[in-house]
Amino acid sequence: MAAVPFRLVTKTRVPAVEGLFTEVEGVAHLIGAKVPGRESYFFPAHLSGMAGGDPAAVGAELEEVLLSPTGTVWSYTTSSYSPPPPFVANTDPYEPITIAAVKLEKEQMVVLGQCTQGITPDDLEIGMAMELYVDVLHEDDDHEYTVWKWRPVTGERRGGAGGEN
Repeated sequence: MAAVPFRLVTKTRVPAVEGLFTEVEGVAHLIGAKVPGRESYFFPAHLSGMAGGDPAAVGAELEEVLLSPTGTVWSYTTSSYSPPPPFVANTDPYEPITIAAVKLEKEQMVVLGQCTQGITPDDLEIGMAMELYVDVLHEDDDHEYTVWKWRPVTGERRGGAGGEN
């Protein structure tokens, strides 16, 4: 019997929504905006035109910045309904996911996002260190569509919590 050649199929990883996050040297970051010379941050960056309560942001030329990859749990809950696109449920019927509101210390802002699969509200507590993680939302024959999620910081990664870049 002749050997069948093995063909490795690789899929291209692409963001499900462009411009919200990136990875730099293996570390995930949200892409935000900042008022130059001030500590006024915005996420997502395209919402910076709303000024977020900072009068200096109105009409200002904002700079793109990478936000802190870590923070602490400010609040959390379970999403018992399937969120709108670009979210794609991995189960049918839909199984609830855990959502965490994470405070980025340096930026003094709270960012709401899905937690990685398997994390439940029982795994979280207020003040717990969290980190950003890029995960696959769904895939097709050619692509893995990625999104950012929150996950608890473990052991050796704990030192970065609190907003260090």
